[in-house]
Amino acid sequence: MDFCKIFLGNTALLIAAAYLANLVYKYGLARASKHVKYTCSVLLIIFCGWLSMVFGYKLSENVIFDLRFIPLIIATAAYAEPVTLVIIGVGIGLARLTFGVNEASIAGLFNLCMLGAAAALLNMWMRRKGFGLVTRGFLAILVLNVLNAIDIAFLGVIPSGYYFETIMPVTLPLSLLLSLVFSLILRDFQLEAARTIQLKQSNVLLSAQAEELHQAKRVLEERAKELARSSRYKTEFLANMSHELRTPLNSIINFAELISENDNSRTKEEMAEYGEIIHQSGQELLRIINDILDLSKVEAGRLEITHEEMNISEIPQLLQMHFELVAQKEEIGFTIKLDPSLPLTFRTDPSRVQQILRNLLSNAFKFTHRGKVSLVIRSEHNREGKHAGCWIVFDVQDTGIGISSPQQRRIFEAFAQADGSISRRYGGTGLGLSISRDLAHLLGGFIRVESKVGKGSCFSLYLPLASGVEECAAVEIRLSADGVEQKTTFQGRAGTVPGLE
Repeated sequence: MDFCKIFLGNTALLIAAAYLANLVYKYGLARASKHVKYTCSVLLIIFCGWLSMVFGYKLSENVIFDLRFIPLIIATAAYAEPVTLVIIGVGIGLARLTFGVNEASIAGLFNLCMLGAAAALLNMWMRRKGFGLVTRGFLAILVLNVLNAIDIAFLGVIPSGYYFETIMPVTLPLSLLLSLVFSLILRDFQLEAARTIQLKQSNVLLSAQAEELHQAKRVLEERAKELARSSRYKTEFLANMSHELRTPLNSIINFAELISENDNSRTKEEMAEYGEIIHQSGQELLRIINDILDLSKVEAGRLEITHEEMNISEIPQLLQMHFELVAQKEEIGFTIKLDPSLPLTFRTDPSRVQQILRNLLSNAFKFTHRGKVSLVIRSEHNREGKHAGCWIVFDVQDTGIGISSPQQRRIFEAFAQADGSISRRYGGTGLGLSISRDLAHLLGGFIRVESKVGKGSCFSLYLPLASGVEECAAVEIRLSADGVEQKTTFQGRAGTVPGLE
């Protein structure tokens, strides 16, 4: 009867210790490192063994009966490393010496050391066989209880006959039963902890999913706004386009009708002027249609680029001829500067380069009422970043109305410039910059813009002159060999022009 009371008390203490350990882990060690948790768990098991001895049954002054081996049973099923089980067995055995060093305590030390070694071997065998946690627990309870009884009988200080006849018939079944109960209670603790962790993970997952849904909702709302804005742009574009198409068409129809009347009162000079107006209107109509066709080809990926050598020195002459009359008519200054250190030619599509520059210069003259428009052709060398390499840069600068920062973010979008007020005042389809940006990308370059409202704008077209540092050096050497005394230096404003690409 005394054994029953003491063993039940030991079990209650172990359950209380397990519950307190669970609280300590939940609120104190949940965020600790893996090694700290491991060390604390080993020390806790050894402490539970020592606690069982504190409240054990004293058969005599030195002999103590308790359930100190039950924590070792739990460790056998829970730990994967056999060495840990040996450490726990030795630790509980050494804890026995804290009650005094005598024959019984030394026997208890050897008993726990042997049980630790047996638990390690049993653990290795069970894991090699691939047993589950429940099977490992039952085998550990059975084997270690039987080995403990045998060790006490043959290695302890109690006579074997007395132990087998009087003590073991009571203690062995009771320790088996209490070991099983304690294991089931710990298993319930473990399942509850696992459910708590799973619940926390589910909450985190739900929170993440809710955030993703919120983000998706915001993206959808933004896309809906973009679609509405795009629809508005296209509506304005169509309205503006109808006006742009009607103007040259009306001119062609009206003046063609005047010519067809064959009125003899009109002079040859008047007839020639009518023909010139019809020709200019036809050219304007063709330009509008070409812009629309180019944009559709770019978006469909069907615009072909032809790479050939382009003479850089011819660019100023061609553009000067094209815009000199416009500058004189508008009374605006127009200058072109060419960096003499540039090579004679570079490989690109000449017609597309001229198309981009004509678009940029046309916009510059359109939005400049007084002051000047200039084109600067220079070289730039970038050694770092995604635009590393040698570039030929065309800076189109004006002193016009300028562009606000919000507008700079969308002026390259197709139809975005079809703003009602701007289009009605200045005319145009608003496709020039969008086409220019796409053509620049197809040529391997990009466009940057720097502008301030009321102070003018600078559009910079970057086209590849060479793709790397070694090729840049080759360009420099070739220039020297051609007899150019001035050494090529690549200095530019890479990375200093805030704008869109």
